[in-house]
Amino acid sequence: MSARWDAVVVGAGFAGSLVAERLGAQGWRVLVLEAGHPARPAAATATAYRAAGGGTPTSPYPLSEDAPSPDVGDLAGRPDGGFDATGYLVQHGPLPYASGYLRVNGGTGLLWTGLAPRMHPEDFRTGDLGHGRNWPIGYHDLEPYYRLAERELGVAADADQQREAVGLPIPDGYAFPTRAIPASYLDRRLARALDGRTVRDPAAPEAASLAVVPTPHARHGLPNRRAGDAPHEPGTPCAGSASCVPICPSGAKYTPLRTQARWAPTVELRTDAVAARVLADGTGRITGVDYLSGGATHRVEADLVVLAAHAIENARLLLLSGLANRSDQVGRNLMDHPALLTWGLMPDPVGPYRGPGSTSGLEAFRFGGGRTRRAPFRVEIGNWGWSWAAGPPQVELAELLAAGVRGKELRERLGDRLGRQFALQFELEQPADPANRVTLDPDRRDRLGLPRPALHYDLSPYVRRGMASARAVSDQLFALLGAEDHTRYEAGPRWPGRLEHEGRPYAYRGAGHAGGTHLMGDSPTDSVVDQWQRCWDHPNLYAVGCGSMPSLGTSNPSLTMAALALRSADRIHRDLLALHGPVTIAEPAAPVAPAVPAAPAAPVDLPVPARRPTESR
Repeated sequence: MSARWDAVVVGAGFAGSLVAERLGAQGWRVLVLEAGHPARPAAATATAYRAAGGGTPTSPYPLSEDAPSPDVGDLAGRPDGGFDATGYLVQHGPLPYASGYLRVNGGTGLLWTGLAPRMHPEDFRTGDLGHGRNWPIGYHDLEPYYRLAERELGVAADADQQREAVGLPIPDGYAFPTRAIPASYLDRRLARALDGRTVRDPAAPEAASLAVVPTPHARHGLPNRRAGDAPHEPGTPCAGSASCVPICPSGAKYTPLRTQARWAPTVELRTDAVAARVLADGTGRITGVDYLSGGATHRVEADLVVLAAHAIENARLLLLSGLANRSDQVGRNLMDHPALLTWGLMPDPVGPYRGPGSTSGLEAFRFGGGRTRRAPFRVEIGNWGWSWAAGPPQVELAELLAAGVRGKELRERLGDRLGRQFALQFELEQPADPANRVTLDPDRRDRLGLPRPALHYDLSPYVRRGMASARAVSDQLFALLGAEDHTRYEAGPRWPGRLEHEGRPYAYRGAGHAGGTHLMGDSPTDSVVDQWQRCWDHPNLYAVGCGSMPSLGTSNPSLTMAALALRSADRIHRDLLALHGPVTIAEPAAPVAPAVPAAPAAPVDLPVPARRPTESR
């Protein structure tokens, strides 16, 4: 136990675990505060999930009443349109923010899909395209950290494919730590039908040429002899368990627990520790953190504080503390990847429900001329049948049983339907919009007495036009495949994210890719953090994670978040060296009038929870 820490990190997910590992390796004393419970071993979690017969993504994890985890089951569509929200997040609409996240040690990195593509260079300049915000850095600033993150996460991919098919400027001679995850039978079947064909996007000036491209994965593949550096833990290659969400039973998929296993002895983790306020002195310098645990309030002091608790929770904590909001951008610009799903039956069996959720996709719609007119999108080819779109196989079984089908006929019809199922997932970019935001609801509080996050969320006409283009592309893909389209967006419980655009219904699900709530920029007047994810208003406060990203592009953001965290960790190390290093005595200079710091907003009153009888200090 340390009386004072070099750094306190709030959150033990992707970003927090990587920052703590890097700082600990440099010898700094780091305290990590995690709101959720400790995580069970992967095998035990998988066993519990199977014993329960499945469930929502968060269901197999040890959930905390003091730190609730938003889940997809919190939302339901109404028969006449609209939606109801019953969970931890207070939803004000007009459309639902449809993603959840996990508050357990390891965070949402325990149940993510494991897809780890890089952002495209074009994604860093979306403001120049007339939509959203530009980054204060570019792809080439982050590229060395992409390589470092790919090593840390053990990414499986083929560099030549990513250069040629995606247009990524990956350095010559670079090799990913392991070889690409093998394409599924469905991938190969679609590649034979689609590669080299073209489709028309109604918003694009030219037809798009199709190619089925393997997706980078943060899971162990076969050893790559070309890789100069092997991953820290080679591990067992992916066994294709078809249960990556919510749990990989073999441990092939990366989770932050793998990074935590390498933490130095100078790093300490405290779970069930809900950060409630970041403390600042009169100059704006951060002095520590108050957290709630065991029915009492605890205070820890530190030279530097890093917030890494998720885009929504980081914004909530900054608002609770009344900090870093000179720009009035804390909590604003909430983004996700709205996912439009289409699904149908192939003419022949395609072997679904094997392998990771997606192993390949179509990349042609991520960039190019159409992007100025409609939101770009990436097309994931889904390996798990209709499970996300229309429900797991049990739904099909229940419908046949209800129709009186039994015995041999039941087996044949069920095998035929399930064996031909496939789905496409169109992940659309949502540009930063200050109207989409996280605020506090003082009238609705969590069990500890803290105001719950309140969300205002909608999809712009630009995103809706992207949905229209995606559906037009899907119609053409189904025709090329000879597939029977079963896509239906009917009003009701299954589709809380239902909307109409130009007279046609659409619906989306959340991809779990929250971002933008403390975005980075070039100026403290219109952004919360600088290019290092350091808060403009507080020189020793960092807010790291997807909340700093000014745009999400169309790629899953976890790899970019990891690269940003590693880049910030290098900057934090230099900050701590400057603070603790020798002082250079210089000749006295002419006095300069001190700058007057912006007065922090008034923090929310911190409740002191009553001790529960079953708890002890």
